[in-house]
Amino acid sequence: MDQLPERVLQKVGGRAGVTQLANLSASDFTSLMLEVARQRAARETPASLLRRYRADRFVQPAGAGWQLIRTVEDTLAANLAPETEVVTLPPLVPLGCHAVLGPMSQDRVVTAMRAVEVAADPTNALALEAAARRRARSAAGTVRLAAFQRVVRAQRPSPGYLPHFSLLGLATAGRDEGSFRFERTAVAEHVRALVTGLRAAGLGPTQLALTPLSSAGENIAAAIPPELADVSVEVVLDRDRDSGRGYYRELCFKINVAGGGGWAEVGDGGFTDWTARLTASAKERLLISGVGIDRVLGLAAGNRVVSGGAHR
Repeated sequence: MDQLPERVLQKVGGRAGVTQLANLSASDFTSLMLEVARQRAARETPASLLRRYRADRFVQPAGAGWQLIRTVEDTLAANLAPETEVVTLPPLVPLGCHAVLGPMSQDRVVTAMRAVEVAADPTNALALEAAARRRARSAAGTVRLAAFQRVVRAQRPSPGYLPHFSLLGLATAGRDEGSFRFERTAVAEHVRALVTGLRAAGLGPTQLALTPLSSAGENIAAAIPPELADVSVEVVLDRDRDSGRGYYRELCFKINVAGGGGWAEVGDGGFTDWTARLTASAKERLLISGVGIDRVLGLAAGNRVVSGGAHR
């Protein structure tokens, strides 16, 4: 509430008024906001719609054509592990999904009126689905899910980029198997699928940059190279990485591709405690990863497309 200008607070009854609105039940708040939206929409005209369409960064078309995006998606999907189920995610997730699991500030999410928010990352929704499946049938074994999704992030993007972009998200959920067997197998599956898919999409040499975040992460990182002996990828340790340290647990990684005389990030992943928290079981394990489809297209074409970047 500290970010709200005083002039705005005065118009809704001050801080107490905002608190009263926040304390409304979900159904009452939805009813109120729908009425507000109806009144605001009634003031719009064709001219104002066109003016806002041309000015609003959230509604501009992507810079990459749908055929190119579809081609990359099909190529990456064809190289996923056979056990992986590709699911079609809705564009919305429950209110608080990114803030509770991420954590991601609610300011970075496009919040809707019906106790939902626009998806900002497919792996959050995949984690919810994986947790629901694991809880419903805990003896079913490892759950492997993937999804392609156009997502929106509300923070102002860098110049030349749009706030919406396509991601391939992967999520592998299971139970602790001891000796980090689940962890090293899951990382190898994700990396093998993504590196093979990126190669098929026309990108050059690839690099896997591992960042251990704990002593357990050190053990997992040491076990990864032998698991990827059949994959043409350079494996390195990146202990200087800053991003993701409050997001991931134990180990995180980046997938980079050769380009422009150096390495360019195209994918990101790591372990989280999301399914453990969602199922209230400390034995649950979850690995997530993602690749930016628009980013792949830009690197494959040798130039940057006008849209969003990588996963994290």
